[in-house]
Amino acid sequence: MQPFEDEDVPLFTVGQVAEMLSLKQAFLRRVDQLQVVSPQRSNGGQRRYTRIEIRIIQQVASMADEGMTMSAIRRIIELEQQLAEVVSQRDELAARLSEASEERSRLSQQLELLRTRVSDPGEE
Repeated sequence: MQPFEDEDVPLFTVGQVAEMLSLKQAFLRRVDQLQVVSPQRSNGGQRRYTRIEIRIIQQVASMADEGMTMSAIRRIIELEQQLAEVVSQRDELAARLSEASEERSRLSQQLELLRTRVSDPGEE
């Protein structure tokens, strides 16, 4: 995968993001200061945003336009991230449960086959 295709690669500067989203750079710095997003820094100290962070900033800007405070917005985003993590864990556990159920079924079939052979030893 090319770096520009990866959504987690920090490619975009404050100026680029501000222009893309029609926001003031001060708003982006405030979002960073409140740790709603935490962009990486270039070697020169410039903030670099990923596509994922840009989507979060769009969401933040939309909520701010609706009159929400930054602390409320940050809490909502934290809860959404926690929910996504719990959903991911649930999905992983469901997959593991399915695998365990399949293994149990396979072992039950083998056990039944062994019981049949033990109870009817002369029929092989």
